[in-house]
Amino acid sequence: MHNLTIGFIGAGNMASSLIHGLLNKGIAGEKIVAADVDQAKLNAFASSCGIVASTAKELVEQADIVVLAVKPQVMKNVCVELADRSSQPLFISVAAGVSLASLREWLGGSPAIVRCMPNTPALVGKGATGLFANDEVNATLRDAAGQVLSAVGISVWVDQESDLDTVTAVSGSGPAYFFLFMEAMQEAAQKMGMSEELARLLVLQTAAGAAELAAQSDDSVAELRRKVTSPGGTTEQAILQFESGELRALVNKALKAARDKSVELSKND
Repeated sequence: MHNLTIGFIGAGNMASSLIHGLLNKGIAGEKIVAADVDQAKLNAFASSCGIVASTAKELVEQADIVVLAVKPQVMKNVCVELADRSSQPLFISVAAGVSLASLREWLGGSPAIVRCMPNTPALVGKGATGLFANDEVNATLRDAAGQVLSAVGISVWVDQESDLDTVTAVSGSGPAYFFLFMEAMQEAAQKMGMSEELARLLVLQTAAGAAELAAQSDDSVAELRRKVTSPGGTTEQAILQFESGELRALVNKALKAARDKSVELSKND
């Protein structure tokens, strides 16, 4: 992948995280090209990290991989502008809810396209991304796309495009669920007399530690929960409250609602 030129149309947070991830992986700055409607912001960004600033029209003609990192509502206009290109790069779309069929129609021809659903922890190199490719993407291009997204965390291929709606519900929107739970824990600790600073510190470290323990352990998360829940102990009392409030059913309902919304948005792209 070090010999490929990778272009980014849109230089917002997700593009920035991917670019920094690629640079950290040893990709040379001159092999990364970016374009953005905000020329001043683009020039400052390109200068700060040593990449090449360009226009979308110029970028698509020189890049082997073009990452479409723009908002869903402007994706059509961006793609239509690129439809008269003479090149055939691999396109990677990070826009939620924009289908492969729409991207193909807007881009014209028979472009190789990968749709992906990253999440915001990519900003700190801990992202989780689901990917799905159209039939024009061969094994070499699949590998290249996976490497680009793996620069900011893990990337996994799903079996069908509709699975990306579930990825959206689980990992795409997922960080907000954990933030909500952490927020609630902090508020509960403060109501019991703990300072805001101390509550935040303990909750953040506990969340990070639990995730790391689960990632490194051979045990399932259910088994890890059982191991820390001693009969008659304090943890058991808290777990009983969660279970009596039908936490599992609520989580199921929440993720289904998120998935259904993703399906709805993709129908309206």
